[in-house]
Amino acid sequence: MIVALVLFSALLHATWNALLRMEKDKDRSLVAAVSVATLLAAIVAAIRWALEEPPFATTESAIWTVAAGVLEWMYFASLAKALDKGPLGPVYTVSRGGAILVVWPVSVGLLGETITTTSAIGSAVVLAGLALTSVGVNPTARAARKDALAWAAACAVAIAGYHLAYKEALRTGGSASAVFAVALAVASAINIVRLGTEGRRVAAGIIRTRPGRVLLMGAICGGSFLILMEALAAGGAGYVLTLRNTSVLFAIGLAALIGERPRRAEISGAVLVAAGAVLMAWPTT
Repeated sequence: MIVALVLFSALLHATWNALLRMEKDKDRSLVAAVSVATLLAAIVAAIRWALEEPPFATTESAIWTVAAGVLEWMYFASLAKALDKGPLGPVYTVSRGGAILVVWPVSVGLLGETITTTSAIGSAVVLAGLALTSVGVNPTARAARKDALAWAAACAVAIAGYHLAYKEALRTGGSASAVFAVALAVASAINIVRLGTEGRRVAAGIIRTRPGRVLLMGAICGGSFLILMEALAAGGAGYVLTLRNTSVLFAIGLAALIGERPRRAEISGAVLVAAGAVLMAWPTT
């Protein structure tokens, strides 16, 4: 059941990233979509609270939730920058694959998850995939691509961080929907303040003029994360993150659908990252 949830979440996640890539003003469109996702998450959390599921059983869970929200903000901001400067395929592969390499040793060292021969081999395969994704660029595009991959690497650190923070929030008594709703509200508040008066005016204009697109992107984003939270509540952070990052294959396919032309090295790198993720998440029994 966890595997099915994670893979469906992966498909939704790659889809909303592809939709964001198609936006002209990625930063403000992202803020608008995340505001919709926050509203969706708040509704789900309120329903579950009404059904007598307490949102936070401990103060510690609330603190970890706020930390996850700050890391979510860092993720959204760096993702918009990366997709503004580079194509979906390599940005997605580096951000998701890089997160695996950050979160797995931390989850083993601090959260008690186990490391196996297959997970060690898998991490090497992921690293090879990331290296392959980053090579073979023509000189004209090299500078822009370097910037895009640098932002994607920053995005990877944020992804790893919020996964670990989410897992701790859930472990210490937070409800999956409440944790996500509050974290997303924190991230949205920071983003809205960051935009400034003019940025908020533009973001509001995007919502008014393109409500269908914003609602779709926000609903897919929110749905992806809500499903992820349920999977995290039931499985280890390292296992869930690595398996979810098979979404790099979905991203490569979606990149082709939106008109990009992934290079062979990018496709091969994504395949290696996905294969490595599967090895790292391979059951030990």
